[in-house]
Amino acid sequence: MEKIIVEGGHRLEGTVAVSGAKNAALPILVSALLNEGPNVYHNVPDLRDIRTIKKLLSDLGAQVETEGDVVRINASTLNSYEARYDLVKTMRASVLVLGPLLARLGRARVSLPGGCAIGARPIDLHLKGLERMGADISLDHGYIDARAPALKGADIYFDIVTVTGTENLMMAAVFADGVTTLRNAAREPEVVALAGALNQMGAQITGAGTPLMTITGVDELKPTSLTIMADRIETGTFIIAAGVTRGDIKILGCEPSYLPALVNKVRQAGISVEQEPDGLRVVCDEITSSVDVKTLPYPGFPTDMQAQFMVLMCLAPGLSVVSETIFENRFIHVSELQRMGANIKISGNAAVVQGGKPLTGAPVMATDLRASASLILAGLAAQGTTEVSRVYHIDRGYEAIEKKLAQLGARIWRTQE
Repeated sequence: MEKIIVEGGHRLEGTVAVSGAKNAALPILVSALLNEGPNVYHNVPDLRDIRTIKKLLSDLGAQVETEGDVVRINASTLNSYEARYDLVKTMRASVLVLGPLLARLGRARVSLPGGCAIGARPIDLHLKGLERMGADISLDHGYIDARAPALKGADIYFDIVTVTGTENLMMAAVFADGVTTLRNAAREPEVVALAGALNQMGAQITGAGTPLMTITGVDELKPTSLTIMADRIETGTFIIAAGVTRGDIKILGCEPSYLPALVNKVRQAGISVEQEPDGLRVVCDEITSSVDVKTLPYPGFPTDMQAQFMVLMCLAPGLSVVSETIFENRFIHVSELQRMGANIKISGNAAVVQGGKPLTGAPVMATDLRASASLILAGLAAQGTTEVSRVYHIDRGYEAIEKKLAQLGARIWRTQE
């Protein structure tokens, strides 16, 4: 097993390019199941989760080829409706094949999903929506078994905002008879990117990026070629990296409008974030203020940036409150930050951070994807050396993060445990 070593105290300077967005690439690659290819996708990041979804698509019978950051998928040879447990267990996003398989084949058998241990994240909203569209759903030995010879358009309301639920039902609805309406739909840029990919194939989807989406069923979709959007969570992580190291970096290829709440909060903390023609310049001379944040569905503060922002608040003078409203178990990183000297107290769904005290290097253990990033950020800012173990988590969502940080001047490398 590998670990990442970080020698803290080095200011980050220079230019870094963000990779394609994992959370956009996953559903878009899955959407290839809805036509008979060949589909071509550019700027696909090389991540554990991406490799898992490609294995899953291959296991379903699709032809998948990878060359650099280009992935070609042809699902004309699709010959299975079952997503096996051994492929699905490591990644929750695998459940995204449920809607497309049901739409294309009229049958789907998908293992209940796994992923990070940050909360229950039930998929009942996916299943209720499919039932509204006429699917017969049963749970059998840990598998979701869905059957629907022909899906029908339906009016569906999500009790809570769900990104994967919105994406799954959007893909299921493209071939449904009539019109499907999704109310309280997720508004994330990645959802908009999927809708754009489907429309490019010939789907009729309106309202993406708003709480009310409408999908008018069509008879078929054609192959497409497109480029995956830049990863906004990786962008946000580099913004925080500049802040915690009092750095001056330029982040290429990103779109700051996708991170409105984060950019607003880091500016309140004293970090300069300015848009330039080819990306963002982030400069921090001093972290001047503590700032409260509450995670919310987009366009609110992203739960995927909560752990990283908490590191920034550990260094900010004064008291801040970080409230988590999306996932119930997303403070697992706090105990590891406390090992590095952070003064954090948990009260229900809030973490009270007394900042302004230096962090010190320590052996720490990553517990989920974004917690991994927060520990690396803490290591960059800490006095001494930090060893982050179980870094396979970070490889699920960050492409070669230690190499990108090293090119900015960080003293960071990967080694065997």
